[in-house]
Order: sequence, then structure tokens, then C-alpha cells
Amino acid sequence: MSELLPRRSATDLFGDPIESQPLWFKAASFHRPDFDPESYIADLRSFVPLESLAAELRAHLSALKAELVELINRDYADFVSLSTRLVDVDSAVARMRDPLVEFRDKVAAFRAVVDSSLSNLRSGLRQRAEASAAREILELLLDTFHVVSKVEKLIKELPTTASDLSSADITSIEKSSPNSGNSLQHIESGANLRETQSIFLERIASEMNRLKFYMTNAKNLPFIENMEKRIQNATLLLDDSLGHCFVDSLEHRDANAIYNCLRAYAAIDNTSAAEEHFRTTIVSPLIHKIISHSHSPVVGSSDGLQEDYQQIMQCIEKDCKFILEISSSANSGLHVFDFLANSILKEVLFAIQKGRPGAFSPGRPTEFLQNYKSSLRFLTFLEGYCPSRSAVAKFRSEVVYLDFMKQWNVGVYFSLRFQEIAGALDSALMVTTITAAENLHGNQGKHQKLALKQSVTLLESLRSCWSDDVLVLSFSDKFLRLSLQLISRYSTWLSSGLAARKARGANSNPTPNSEWAISVHVEDFVYVMHDINFLVGELSGDYLGHVLQLLESCSAEVLDLAKQSILQAGKSLENLLPIVMDTMIEAIVEKSIEDLRQLKGITATYRMTNKLPVRHSPYVSGILRPLKAFLDGEHVACLTHNARNELLHGATKRITSRYYELASDLVNVARKTESSLLRLRQGAQRRVGASSDALDNNISDTEKICMQLFLDIQEYGRNLAAIGIKAADIPAYMSLWQCVAPEDKQTQIVF
Repeated sequence: MSELLPRRSATDLFGDPIESQPLWFKAASFHRPDFDPESYIADLRSFVPLESLAAELRAHLSALKAELVELINRDYADFVSLSTRLVDVDSAVARMRDPLVEFRDKVAAFRAVVDSSLSNLRSGLRQRAEASAAREILELLLDTFHVVSKVEKLIKELPTTASDLSSADITSIEKSSPNSGNSLQHIESGANLRETQSIFLERIASEMNRLKFYMTNAKNLPFIENMEKRIQNATLLLDDSLGHCFVDSLEHRDANAIYNCLRAYAAIDNTSAAEEHFRTTIVSPLIHKIISHSHSPVVGSSDGLQEDYQQIMQCIEKDCKFILEISSSANSGLHVFDFLANSILKEVLFAIQKGRPGAFSPGRPTEFLQNYKSSLRFLTFLEGYCPSRSAVAKFRSEVVYLDFMKQWNVGVYFSLRFQEIAGALDSALMVTTITAAENLHGNQGKHQKLALKQSVTLLESLRSCWSDDVLVLSFSDKFLRLSLQLISRYSTWLSSGLAARKARGANSNPTPNSEWAISVHVEDFVYVMHDINFLVGELSGDYLGHVLQLLESCSAEVLDLAKQSILQAGKSLENLLPIVMDTMIEAIVEKSIEDLRQLKGITATYRMTNKLPVRHSPYVSGILRPLKAFLDGEHVACLTHNARNELLHGATKRITSRYYELASDLVNVARKTESSLLRLRQGAQRRVGASSDALDNNISDTEKICMQLFLDIQEYGRNLAAIGIKAADIPAYMSLWQCVAPEDKQTQIVF
């Protein structure tokens, strides 16, 4: 195995190899195109001594020289023997050069011939193209001239009587008119003059359409510019003749003539003229009879549009339906007309602006909304004449339609409704005391009624946002936001009032919105709690269902967002219930504390006396009197059973806790006082040498106080049982019992 390994020198084994170079020296850098010796040395001298660098460079130079010598020695034999093999090289090169030169000359000559032929070919093609273009222009000019002449001739030959239509004209119409089959049937059966004129006009319009095409392709040509006056005159004559024929056809309800005239208008791309003629001839007189332009500009009670729209729809059904059916007939090519928007709606808008100027005014919100909804129903009626969805989309994108919708400033209407609805709630909340709702005392047994006027106003405001005589469905997002703001305003009013009542002893200045809670009686908070429960149930029940029903056309995502927002608003109200309950409990406890403070008189009663307590103190009967009075009041009927139990347990626990605090403080103070007096007496007796046995046999004041307190808490326990509370279930009562009960009765509570 060792024979397969290459032999290594001693330097390789015990020292650095000869070819080894430091890492900072990279010979490959010398081969880069941008190598600069000065920069290379300047970069290395900062961390390599110049002596080391010079040594490495000399070593590298020696290595290069050695490599060069090795290369020369390796190929030396080939260089030396090369001269012996190279014999008569010049003559061989000359023999190869002559054929190449001859071939190159032939290629150059052939290339010159090809270039010349190609140049001639390109020149010929260019001349041919120019000639073809000139021929096309000439043909275009000739065609234009012929068409202009033909149009002028046809206009001059336009029949004014039925007898003017010659057999030659009939033959010409048969060949040129795409609708000539049906038209000739009418002519042969004695068609009237209007139909005859309409047929001629349709033919002239088709020629005029061809003329417009020629003019588009021959712009800025002197010949065309010279003919512009003739073309304009022909156009004016055609428009005038077509207009008279169309108006006459409209007045006589000539369906065939109207059809031909509309095709003529469509051919010359002048649909607006036909729409305007129909508006001024048919629509305007009808609308003027319904909405007179001489109406007083003063906004009055006559600005209602509902009856006007009813009459207008009847007129459309009776006098305008015929042209709508003609223009929407299948495969007629007349779908480019929009008589609904540019004739009917345009005239209606103009008539309302002139004859009913107050109809668009949002200053009277109720009338404005009625007119707005009537207008939407009218637009829906017009859309019923659209033959397809694309026609409905086209109708809604018309400028007249957009202008009509812009007249209804729904944003201002919403602002007025916002001020009206939010202002009503604000006025109800900006009071210093809460107000009972009407017929409150007559409905106390009916929990479905709200008790406070403020709550009634809130619910009425919420329902107003979604009532038919207020809501604009396109602004439903804003009305939803208003509803949430109303709930938030009511919730803030409650929370700020409750917070002010809780902090009234901290010398805080109440805000106008919170004064009501400071002066209100504790019984009134029952109505607050009842109203909150009612509102929460309404928001998550009928009210939510009504809102979702109105928004049923929206997407599922929008419906879910609306539902969650309303439920969240109801949750914010529901979160106030514990605070209201705590406020009621605290108010009852404060009244009970007034009687509890009388137990401090027990110390004075049994100090320096041998009288022992035999019955409970008078103050005990008054501790629970405020709670009993509250529970026996008629307002409690507004509380649910669970709320009543919560209030009862919460109040008794808190009263008992305060009772324990006062009693334990009293006992502790008495014991400390007695201990101090005992030490003083014992010190005095020791000084005089008296015995203390007599003092030890007497009952101490602390024991008498505890005996009295024990009698008191027994009576208090019986009073708790009388209102349905088990005293042993109250931790504070257990602590109070253990504080004052004798040692033999510590473990068992017995009244």
C-alpha cells in the first residue's frame, strides 16, 4: 500500500513547501485587465512589510522564469526540427492564393449584378405602388364625386306627392335598398307619401354614409376640400328632409315610415337628431300638460311627484310605447337609439327643474324622500322597456340618467336626518334627571314596555333609521353607522352617569351628561336595568331581523358584518348591567350603614357599669330596613327574578361585610383600651400592695360588649332568614360570629 503513495520530500514532511505562498499573496491578481501595481502595493503595505512583499515578488519571478525554461526545454526538439520540414513554403502559398483571388473577383462581380437587379426591382415596385395608390385615390375621388352627385340628384328627386315616384325609381330602390322587398309591397299596395319619402331618405342616407367613408379616407385632398360646400349643403338638405319626414311620421304614428326614418338616422350616425325630434314632437307636449313650466318657483305643497309620475307612465304606455317597440325590435339595427334616456327622461328632468323646483330640495326631508323613491320607481318603470341587461346598463350609463341622479342630493338629506334623529336623542339625554315614560305606572306589569323616556327616545330613533319614511337603501351603510352611534351615545350617557355617582365623594365635578345619576333615587336604577335588558333583547331580536331583512340584497359578508356590529353594540349595553346592579347595591348599603354606625354606642353603654346585656340593640332592626323597603316597592316588578336574587344576595353580603368591619374594630379598640387600663391598675396596686383578685373576678367591658354584639348578630341572622338569606352562607357573617360569640358557641351558629 505504501508503494502506491507518491514520494514526498523532506521539506514537504518537515517544513513549508517551496511553492507555498501566504494567503495575502494572490498571483491571479496580476492577470486582471485592471491590474495596477501601485494600487496593489498600496493596499498590501498597510498590513504586509515591504521586505516581505519584495521577497514574495522575487520568489514569484523566479518561479515564472523556471516555468518558462521548462516550457522551452519541453518543445525545443520540435522547434529545431521545424525548419527541415518546411520546404518550398512560398510557392505552395502562391499556388493556393491564385484560385482564391479569382473566386473572390467572380463573387464581387456577381454581387454587383445582383445589387443592380435588386435596385431596379425595388424601383419598379415602388413606382407600381405609387401608381396603385394614385389610382386608388383617383378612384376614391371619382366615387366621391359620383356619390355627391347622386345624393344631390336623389334629394332633388325626393317626391313630395305619391305620384312623383316613377317606375324607374321603384326599380332603383329595389336594387339598392336592403329593405326594398317589404317597402315595395307597401308601395305597390298604395303606400302613402310619408312611407315613400322615408324609403327615398333611407336610400339617400345609405349613400351619405358611403360618402362619409370616402371622405374619411381622402382627408386633406384639394379635390375633397373643394367639394366640402356641396357635401355640407347635401347634408343639411338631408337632415332637414329627414327631420320633416320623421316628425310627420311621428304625428301620424306611421310605423313603417318611422322604421325607415330610424334606419336612415342610424345609417348617417345621427341618432341624437331623431331622439331630439321625438322629445320635442311627442314627449314635450305630453309632459307639459302634466308638469306646467309656468309653475311658481316658490317651494310649496305642490312639489310632490308621485301623481305626476303616474300620469307620465300612463302617457308613455299610451303614446311612446310604439317607438320603443320599433327601436328594440330584433335584428333591426336600431338598438343604437336610446329614446328612454335622451327623449323621455331628458324631458321629464327638464320639466321638473322648471315646474317643480322644490322637488329636488332636501330641505323638507319627508317630501324629498317621497319624491326620490317615486323617481326610483319611475326609473324602474323605464328600465322595464329595456330588452336586455346590457340595454339596462347602457340606459344607466347615459349622461341624462347620471344628471337626473345627481339632482337628488341624498347626502344632504342624510345630514338633515342625522341632525333630526341624533338631535332628538341628545335633547332627551341632556337633562339633570331621568324622566319616566308616559303611562309607566299603568304598564308596570308589562315588561315589554320601556320605563324611561330616554330609552323610549333611543328605541324610536333606532327604528326611525330603518323606517320606510326615512331610510334610503343606497345609504344603508350610513344609517347603520348612525344606529351604532345612537347606541354608543346612550351607552356613554349611562356609563358616565354611573361613574359620576361612584366618584361623587371624590370632589369631582360632574359633567352635564352625568348629573342625572347623582340625584336619582336608587329605585329609578331598576328602570334603567329594565330598559337595558329590553334594549339588548330588541337589538338581538326583532330589530336585528328587520335590519337584515332590509339588507337581504347585500352579500353574505356584508350581512354578517352588519349583524356582528349590531350584536356588539347590544353587548356594550349588556356590559353595563353589572355596574347598574353594583350602584343599586351600594346605594342600599349606604342607607344601611347609617343604622350600623349606632353600634359604636355600645362601648359607652357598658363601660364602667356592671349591667349585663339581655336583649339585642335597637339599631339591629333598622339594618335591613332599606333593603326590605326596596324589595317591597312596586318598582321591583320591573326586575327579573334572577336580578332580584342577585341584588338580595349582593346587598346582604356587602352589608354583613361592613357589619363585621365595624364590629371587629369596636371589639379590638375595646380590648386595647381594657388592656391599657388593666396595666395601669395593676401598677397602682403593686405600688400600694393591694390584691387584684377582686378585679379578676369581674366581667370585663370587652366581654359585655361582645355579649351585646352576640345578641345583635343573632337578631341580625334571624332578620336575614326572614328575607330568605341563610346567614351561615355569608363568609363575613361567619367571621363576625367567631369574633363575638362565646368560646362554647364558636363552631355552631344558632339563633
